[in-house]
Amino acid sequence: MSRHLVLVIALALAFGPSAALAADLAKGKETFKMYCETCHGASGKGDGPGAAGLQPPPRDFTKGQFKFDADKNGKTGEDADLKLVIKKGPGAFGGAAFMPAWEGAISDPDIDNLIAVIHSLKAK
Repeated sequence: MSRHLVLVIALALAFGPSAALAADLAKGKETFKMYCETCHGASGKGDGPGAAGLQPPPRDFTKGQFKFDADKNGKTGEDADLKLVIKKGPGAFGGAAFMPAWEGAISDPDIDNLIAVIHSLKAK
């Protein structure tokens, strides 16, 4: 490994997450509130006011468990899977048809920010 690469990695670790990453998470929280909170709830437990009576209930993001291998690579719940489910809706992958496909309504960068929020909701 070159000294330059080692220096870059060391500096990145020393200075921690950038302000841009924090801003992305903040923007993701706005997107979550606008598009997801009604069903998934403010804390991501699947207990929002729109969740009453939905079967199956909305995903509880605090569990950090995901059902779909949307990109068909043999692993469920990867960012690529989450992005496809958000864009196409879970109904496209055999899941609940009541969650809409957000493709065209939420931009790809905003979906990426949203995925960061979803990951942040996992109970520690």
